[in-house]
Amino acid sequence: MSLSRRGFLKMTAGMGALPVIAGSKLARAKRGGPSLPVIVCSRGEKWGRKVNRAGWKILSRGGNVLDAVEKAANTVELDPQDDSVGYGGLPNEEGVVQLDSCCMYGPTHNCGAVACLEGIKTPCSVARLVMERTDHMLIVGIGAQRFAKAHGFKVQDLLTEKARLEWLKWKENLSKDDDWFPPKDGVYRDRQGRKYGTINVLAVDKGGNLAGVTTTSGLSWKIPGRVGDSPIIGAGLYVDNQVGAAGATGRGEEVIRSCGSHYVVELMRAGKNPTQACLDACRRIVEINKRAGTKITFSDKFIAVNKQGEVGCAAILGTKKDPPMVSIMTSRGFKAIAGEFLYDREGKNWD
Repeated sequence: MSLSRRGFLKMTAGMGALPVIAGSKLARAKRGGPSLPVIVCSRGEKWGRKVNRAGWKILSRGGNVLDAVEKAANTVELDPQDDSVGYGGLPNEEGVVQLDSCCMYGPTHNCGAVACLEGIKTPCSVARLVMERTDHMLIVGIGAQRFAKAHGFKVQDLLTEKARLEWLKWKENLSKDDDWFPPKDGVYRDRQGRKYGTINVLAVDKGGNLAGVTTTSGLSWKIPGRVGDSPIIGAGLYVDNQVGAAGATGRGEEVIRSCGSHYVVELMRAGKNPTQACLDACRRIVEINKRAGTKITFSDKFIAVNKQGEVGCAAILGTKKDPPMVSIMTSRGFKAIAGEFLYDREGKNWD
């Protein structure tokens, strides 16, 4: 008997799994226990309230959980003030904005993704169409753009004036020996502190169904064609309707080679609460690098929610003044809460 990919996914989604039995101390302490429905964002107060509110309007009225996470992520993708996601995102080394995104829907265990997508402001919406309107899971580059155009998306210039000036400043700082004149102030800056940013949105509806979205413009000034973890199922996002969901931000290459979000979900399946699972995923990345003799000068962050609505967050690096944050919205209202971290960024004791 032949079986299509989509049919296979539906069949495997129904297979048994161990229930999550542990509760999240973080969730209990900060929110008074789990509550459904819930929508979760990987940003703090500044963006978290705006993002979660957009999704909550759908979720609180009994709407589809995938609609909720998509619309929540769209609020950042469409905002030119954010330089790490969608319109306004910082470009690659050639000054071109290339976007990555994926989505996953728990009830069907199906997913879709796009990478190196140019000219389309809302890549997570295109990723959803890859999931729903094709037998593929990942479409990249010009093919992704053509697919978006076929579904009515308009190709636009995503490079805002703010992002263009940031890119130009980076070009002028590359070398004293290149053909670019020095910065206007004559001061060459080091090349550390390259910007990167991503947003994860996860949600659980009243019936315990899950969905998630991860979307990004990726590492600033990246080599054209570079793909991070954000559009990779199991790395930047993973959803299992019987267990929970997880998303990642930070250095994408490390999340890819550790299958980070999938690892978090599997730890929750084994009984870990969301915060413990996120911390263990961070530890795994540190251990991998230490075995290779690599100094840890980067950070990765994970957020997670289990089927009961308990939430967790953890990062490799942080400080008491600037801990990793996660934003939550339920019928009790909105809260931005601090997660945990392995090493103090200011102490520089992580190597």
